[in-house]
Amino acid sequence: MKALLISDIHGNLPALNAVLNFVGNYDYLIFTGDIVDYGPFPVECVDFIKSNANFYVRGNHDNALAFDVDCKSMGSFREFAIKTREWHKTLINEGQKQFLGQMPLTKDFELDGKKFRLAHASPKGDLFKYLVKDDVLNEIEGIDTDFIVVGHTHFQFIQTLEDGRTVVNPGSVGLARDGGSACFAIYENGKVKLHRIKYDFNRTIKALYKAPLPESVKKGLAEVIVGKGIK
Repeated sequence: MKALLISDIHGNLPALNAVLNFVGNYDYLIFTGDIVDYGPFPVECVDFIKSNANFYVRGNHDNALAFDVDCKSMGSFREFAIKTREWHKTLINEGQKQFLGQMPLTKDFELDGKKFRLAHASPKGDLFKYLVKDDVLNEIEGIDTDFIVVGHTHFQFIQTLEDGRTVVNPGSVGLARDGGSACFAIYENGKVKLHRIKYDFNRTIKALYKAPLPESVKKGLAEVIVGKGIK
């Protein structure tokens, strides 16, 4: 049994397609939130998750678009999020918006005889906590699963604890904080392995520059996508 674990697509369809082409066949798709904001292809990415994800949770950006609330991005990313969300609202239809809003905050399920807890930021369901690896480990008390899968930070990590539980962040498909790669993980034979691949980010940037966005936002996001604008 093979499962693909992805997170934080952020409207980056070329990166998503590169991951899918690299992975090939899989049995289950597990998604830890944030389909929208930042990238130029929100409609296609929402439709893909809606049609293909077996298990999924809502991200803070999904939540912000669905309910017209703040996603609590920080630094330069706050302007990027606000401006791209204004644009995405004009692209997403009501059914897609409703899908974003009904995605659960956490999801417990079983695959291959293993128990999973899925969440976006905090394993306990908080959408906004920015948790580095050690912080995540402090938030898993009382979660009795074999695997705890989170996203949100756009940084990959995996750690198996002494009690046998494994905590995984597959990283970001569409906006890796270390740039230029699409990140994901694969579960197979009872273990999770992290992966990152190069993709044609120029396709994403070219589409981004055609968007009705301020030039500063286009330039800033392009720099993040290639790994030159991390703050």
